[in-house]
Amino acid sequence: MPLDFTAIDFETANSSPASACSVGLVRVRDGKVTAQTGWLIRPPAGHDEFNMWNIKIHGIHPHEVADAATWSQQIDRLCAFAGTDVLVAHNAGFDLNVLRRSCEVTGIAAPPYRSLCSLAVARKTYDLDSYRLPKAAAAAGFGEFAHHDALADARACAQIIIDAARRTATADVDALGAALGVMLTAPLASEPQRAVA
Repeated sequence: MPLDFTAIDFETANSSPASACSVGLVRVRDGKVTAQTGWLIRPPAGHDEFNMWNIKIHGIHPHEVADAATWSQQIDRLCAFAGTDVLVAHNAGFDLNVLRRSCEVTGIAAPPYRSLCSLAVARKTYDLDSYRLPKAAAAAGFGEFAHHDALADARACAQIIIDAARRTATADVDALGAALGVMLTAPLASEPQRAVA
């Protein structure tokens, strides 16, 4: 099987994992980036307050998402881009939890994605003093980028997996995970819960 996956990164409005305010997606086919996209998201009601700390990190302000598509309006677009790929993220637990919780609070069943964490891959691939995304991406040969821009982060994350697969001579994400002793997570599971009005 070829090295096919979709790298994903979310930025959030506040500490709630259901407060996604932007997403970046990068499609990799046979070890090469073939498509990339990203967009702003209007967080669900009750999770839409912007914390100043988060704004300082990603630079997204409430007025910028006021007319953006809501989670319910854009989840199909996200799934259409990712297809049935394994989702790869740097600290995948965070990003997959954003996906799961955003679906839960909007009454949508979370799509059944498996995932691979590029942070865990980087820790097994490189000898660094820090495995934060900029440091790990630099070790993978990815130059400076706008950290906390969701698309730039997803692109950096993709490069880590591409480089790690090259270094380990593995042909796909399952083989990469096995070679490094990094488990791919099982599909997301959540029950849709409609909010009570």
